[in-house]
Amino acid sequence: MKKITTETAKEHNHENPDNHDHDHEHDGILGKNTELYFAILSGVTLITGFLIEKFSGLSESVPFVLYILSYIFGGYFTLKEAITKITKGEFEIDFLMLVAAAGAAYLGEWAEGALLLFLFSLGHALENYAMGKAKKSIAALTDLAPKTALLKKDGDTVEVGIEELKVGDIIVVRPNSKISADGVIVKGNSSVDQSPITGESVPVDKLPIEYPEKEYTSKSDIPDENRVFSGTINGNNTLELKVIKEAKDSTLNRLVTMVQEAQDQKSPTQLLTDKFERYYVPAVIILVIALNFAFLLIDETWSESLYRSLAVLVAASPCALAISTPSAVLSGVARAARGGVLIKGGRPLEDLGELTALAFDKTGTLTEGKPKLTDIESFGNIGDKELLEIAVAVEELSDHPLAKAVVRDGSKKLGKDVKIPDADDLEAVQGKGIKANYQGDTIYIGNLELFEDIHNGVPSEVSEKVRRLEGEGKTTMLIKRDDEFIGMLGLMDTPREKAKETLAQLKEIGIKKMIMLTGDNQKVADAVAREIGLTEALGSLLPEEKVEAIKKLAQQENKLAMIGDGVNDAPAMANSTVGIAMGAAGSDVALETADIALMADKLETLPFAIGLSRKAKSVIKQNLWVSLGVVALLIPATIMSWASIGIAVAIHEGSTLIVVINALRLLGYKNR
Repeated sequence: MKKITTETAKEHNHENPDNHDHDHEHDGILGKNTELYFAILSGVTLITGFLIEKFSGLSESVPFVLYILSYIFGGYFTLKEAITKITKGEFEIDFLMLVAAAGAAYLGEWAEGALLLFLFSLGHALENYAMGKAKKSIAALTDLAPKTALLKKDGDTVEVGIEELKVGDIIVVRPNSKISADGVIVKGNSSVDQSPITGESVPVDKLPIEYPEKEYTSKSDIPDENRVFSGTINGNNTLELKVIKEAKDSTLNRLVTMVQEAQDQKSPTQLLTDKFERYYVPAVIILVIALNFAFLLIDETWSESLYRSLAVLVAASPCALAISTPSAVLSGVARAARGGVLIKGGRPLEDLGELTALAFDKTGTLTEGKPKLTDIESFGNIGDKELLEIAVAVEELSDHPLAKAVVRDGSKKLGKDVKIPDADDLEAVQGKGIKANYQGDTIYIGNLELFEDIHNGVPSEVSEKVRRLEGEGKTTMLIKRDDEFIGMLGLMDTPREKAKETLAQLKEIGIKKMIMLTGDNQKVADAVAREIGLTEALGSLLPEEKVEAIKKLAQQENKLAMIGDGVNDAPAMANSTVGIAMGAAGSDVALETADIALMADKLETLPFAIGLSRKAKSVIKQNLWVSLGVVALLIPATIMSWASIGIAVAIHEGSTLIVVINALRLLGYKNR
């Protein structure tokens, strides 16, 4: 029941402009499978009538009545669909099939007409069932969130609908139950299965946030270990959450909406087939009309010419072509969503599989996005432990991100049992470092510029050590006690644990060029690139310079993607073939701006997404070959009268089922 106008694929969308459900899942007197049951009854009455006609001596009226019943059962939903569309001024293949069946009846070929309607209705009932599997895979996302939540109110716990929850409400999540809202944990520890949203296979440990009374307006202020998403599954302990998003704005709700919208976005192949059909359909109609007058040129009756034209009409109907691309896009988008990847439609799904180059942002994409203490180097008689104690005590007074990294990682290295005396009298030197008192000594911590301005500058051997660490792309913090340099610390935004392995996988699957674009200095960029295996690194770039770099790369490569956080990389993403955002589950902006969003903050899902896209592209090509190949064989066969209407419709419907079933294979795609 496919349209053969320029709107071929619209009916395959999850929604249509008229707000009518048009997925062909007709409900009737026999329930949701009424169409299938009617098709079977059409077949039963057809076969019974045929056997009685050929092998019994009963009156001719008996098989005739059975053929009429076969027409009714086989043509009911076809006629219903055709009338609906004709009243809207739309042209359906359903109508063409009814014309062919009526023509067969007019010629006295009741059995042939009944066979046409039986096979057509059976084919579409099975097709609807198969397509329903893909749609249910997407619809299942909407069932992830529970319908109610346990709200804490005036000391009691009350069960309320999730739509009643407001930002700031405290809800209780029982062990092994679904989480009802996006929130921040205020009480309790547990492991949470986030796979429904992010695709992560291992449950993630969650802890209560340090300042539960704080209002978290920016989601980036909430550490991953304190945040949970609606639709994820709590582990073995009870949690209390503060709601940070209402149900309509939850990550899950936005994900479902965008996946459904993605089905409306036509792929390049689908647009091409639509364009082809605009010329193909009128050509077929002209051919069918012309064949009605074949009796004027060759030795046959008008009835024989009419029969041939009807057979050609059935053979040329592009049902399989109309469904070949939408079914693959639907299945591909559904499978990606299950794996924690939001692909916004057919275009990015196809483009992703054709990528030859990738451009990465550094911070938070290839690296962890936060500095880590990587080097501790003491000078003279002081030990590393004492140096670290001094550094932690002084930096604890500062709120600089590098200071926080020293305190966090230094405290871990020293251990919980070590008691560090307090420092005081902090004095900051903007852009250079800090000065403080620690156990009667004056401690200076900062970069080389800080020490070049005080006392006797920096000894050459100390400068060399600093330059060596900086040459490795690290930020150095030189430490001086009174007049003596006692050591230095090295910090770096370290590469993600799986970055090197992921880039190696991408190289294996044919990505030729992988470039890093970063605002960090070139030394830092080069150091990260060497460590993880990038082909090139461009440092010290402003946002507009990243856009220029993308444009230049686009001239060299056929298709390229920009991978970042979807926020400050949005201009560069807009100028690439495909924009890919990481960690989108925690970022509303990333969900909006990117063509493809990796819901988990994991680079290793990228090879899965590219592999799935390539598989989808392959399936689309296979479907096009099958659908066009069958039409190319059937049209000459019916013109030459080698194939009857029955054979034409059997092969026609068979090819439609083949392309749908082939597309459904994408639902089971596994990353190799």
